[in-house]
Amino acid sequence: MRLYIERKPVKVNPDTKRVIARFFFNGDERALEVIKKVLQFPDEKVFSLISPILQEYSKRHRNITKILTRHCKKLKKQFAVLGVDFEDIDLYTKLLIGAYFTHEYSIESAAFFNPSIVDDPDQTDLVEGEKRVIISFRAVGEGHISSIVFRRALIDSKNNIQVLPVGNYVDEAEVVKNAIYVKKLFFKKAAYAQIDSSVLEEVESKLDEKFEYTSLSNIIRDSKTLHKENPARVVEYDKVLWLSDTYHTISFSKDTDISDRVIFPISEFERKGIEDARFVKFIKEDGKVLYYATYTAFDGSLIIPKLVQTEDFYEFKVIPLYGDGAQNKNLALFPRKINGKYVMMSRIDGWNNYLMFSDKVNVWENPILLKQPRYDWELVQIGNCGSPIETEKGWIVITHGVGPMRRYCIGVSLLDLDDPSKEIGHLKEPLIIPNNDEREGYVPNVVYSCGSIISNGELIIPYGLSDYSSSFATVNLELLLNRLLENKPD
Repeated sequence: MRLYIERKPVKVNPDTKRVIARFFFNGDERALEVIKKVLQFPDEKVFSLISPILQEYSKRHRNITKILTRHCKKLKKQFAVLGVDFEDIDLYTKLLIGAYFTHEYSIESAAFFNPSIVDDPDQTDLVEGEKRVIISFRAVGEGHISSIVFRRALIDSKNNIQVLPVGNYVDEAEVVKNAIYVKKLFFKKAAYAQIDSSVLEEVESKLDEKFEYTSLSNIIRDSKTLHKENPARVVEYDKVLWLSDTYHTISFSKDTDISDRVIFPISEFERKGIEDARFVKFIKEDGKVLYYATYTAFDGSLIIPKLVQTEDFYEFKVIPLYGDGAQNKNLALFPRKINGKYVMMSRIDGWNNYLMFSDKVNVWENPILLKQPRYDWELVQIGNCGSPIETEKGWIVITHGVGPMRRYCIGVSLLDLDDPSKEIGHLKEPLIIPNNDEREGYVPNVVYSCGSIISNGELIIPYGLSDYSSSFATVNLELLLNRLLENKPD
């Protein structure tokens, strides 16, 4: 029987109105001049300037006074240089100074693509056959900076998909740095981050086996002072501190909708973007549910794979991934342990699919070659399109393959349930090929997904359209499994 793919008439496009208010800083010299001039304004002028700003931007941001105050506090170093006590500045002046150091950033202005989909933790008040889901997307704004954003959707008994309307605001998270670091793991990751080895050895020798952020920060500060005549070495010290920022917890206010939350680059090692989050609903051995996501942090030249963990999509714990297998892009975690081990898909060489087993969810060594490009539509490279999906007949792995004209297509493989290092079936032809309506975009001729789901006997695949927008496709699960098992590996 023919394998029929249904493309849903639902498209999720980037929305330029989705903006966040970010800290804007153009260097110490200009900052000092701006602060000095604002502090000279009489009270009447300060109020006449800040009042319309508050009226206008309170309609665009949940708590604009909190944002402006926070941005003003970031200038305490400059206030100290001017001999000004921050606490002595009146509220309206703080808000006005904060406004001069704030700019709006449209997080979705360029693209909205590469979705992954998981069950919403809240499945209450639904009728039989309905499912509430959370979809993550890669949003791209000015400067090609990527962030993670979310939408909530409702799937009905016939697998019609309704992406729910977004909230009125977009909020960044509050960031809390981890209090304690393990030296062995921290400096193992630092070696991969291409930081000067002599700097690493110096800093490592001054730290305890477990250390706090403040201890590291003090050591870095003293070392930078000692070597201030060597700008290149000072940058290497900064990199060590930047790496510590890759360990953090972020939290969103409980009064935000899922669509209001954006995970924006925080550390210097992800300043150019957070790419392609692959969320998965993970079932622990005791039945507890966690949500994990792997993503790629990018600083413009260096790639650092990272892991996000959450239970409720309000608080997220972020850590780097370690080990020889935690390299490059395309890491995707299986949704449960297999034979007592965590299991991860990877593509360490940028070309082939690999598999890894581990006792720890954040340490990955000894990748095993799982599959190489085989067919004409995937000869350039293959990779996964999200976490494997468990069925009675095996693990479904949605893949992508790159062929002539750098065309990305979506394929499918089937792995053994008990030993996923064994492929037991695959499609010889792509499941989804970019059609004429999908091929035009920021990067033409690309369809790509970061995670799929099973609902009402069908596989639902959310996928990006040429790195610009996103849509959905479905396929009958039983027919897909039968077709996969018809094509056993050679």
